[in-house]
Amino acid sequence: MHNLTPQLIRETVCPPGRRHLELADQVVPGLFLDVFPSGTRSFKLRYSLRGKRKFATLGSASLLTLEEARDRARQILRRELLGIQGEGAGTGSLTVADFFCNRYLPFVKSYKRSWGTDESFIRNHILPFLGTYELGALTTKELAHVIEAMRKKTYAAATSNRLLVILRYGYTLALRWNLEGVTHNPAKELRSLKVDNKIERFLTAGDAERLMAAVRKSENPHLQYIVAFLVLTGARRGEALTVQWKDVNFDQGSWRIPRSKSGKVRHVPLSVDALAVLQRMRAVQTEQNRVSEYVFPNPDTGKPFVSLFFSWDTARKQAGLPELRIHDLRHSFASFLVNSGRSLYEVKELLGHADIKTTSRYAHLSRERLAQAVEVVGPAMGLRRES
Repeated sequence: MHNLTPQLIRETVCPPGRRHLELADQVVPGLFLDVFPSGTRSFKLRYSLRGKRKFATLGSASLLTLEEARDRARQILRRELLGIQGEGAGTGSLTVADFFCNRYLPFVKSYKRSWGTDESFIRNHILPFLGTYELGALTTKELAHVIEAMRKKTYAAATSNRLLVILRYGYTLALRWNLEGVTHNPAKELRSLKVDNKIERFLTAGDAERLMAAVRKSENPHLQYIVAFLVLTGARRGEALTVQWKDVNFDQGSWRIPRSKSGKVRHVPLSVDALAVLQRMRAVQTEQNRVSEYVFPNPDTGKPFVSLFFSWDTARKQAGLPELRIHDLRHSFASFLVNSGRSLYEVKELLGHADIKTTSRYAHLSRERLAQAVEVVGPAMGLRRES
């Protein structure tokens, strides 16, 4: 056995030629650190119950501290011991891992377009922290501990809040399905963390000019049109990359998004400049004799681009905007509208937000416009400055 310490956990490497290395803890019987050649380190628990050897993976050592791993191991052993002695045996419910992998995910996959996001959160955050717990045995205090641990790991507040949403919904489903052992929703009592939604990054007129000059030089011949379309419509990247000609009405200046993020059909008005971009793309396809059902197809496949990262990354660096994200083009569209005097309601409709609270993040009017705004009050009230 070893006296596991944070330093030992951090510095131990798997010897050459070994498949893995186990370091047993001398504080909690059965607890050990499993170190792999790749550098992956996981806390695991090995113990016996009714003559049968049992095993549990507690979580990654990059997410759990040593004390957290020991606490989790003690909880598992304590519950097993109580079950053997018949004193307040466990809830009888399935584990968190079983529920979210075998019940929750199959259900949300049947109707939720963004189920992949849920799957990622479950794999990266729920299973490492909570996977071995019984679903019905978790308390609000234990969930709060997980959120606090994530905060200490410098995860963004929005990430923790998304985890809470999934946990709340998971327990709501478990209660609706009358799963054994689940009697309440421990996540319902936790409040979401405050998120600063102020948008700090958006293009100035000078930024936009440099960016467009850079994308015109890109090795990706369609990048300039895709970026221009994103800036001119405020569309989401996925919406723009998959736009089809059949959904564009040039006569009415409208773009029909068959299924937006909200799952509803959305109609987006197209400006003269946006229509010009589309007409240019249609001409490019005709000139190259590569007519596609998609407006911005990958020239090699004729299908939508899977990723634009490398061409986009090159262009933004050349424009002197190394931290600019493609999603910031959407923020920029909204900022241009707000700073031009358009209402938040108009911006909400153009961006396709379901809730005006989401749009309120763009209420960062320029100081110049605020200064102009206060000047209208005096004349309106008949109060004018005396010469």
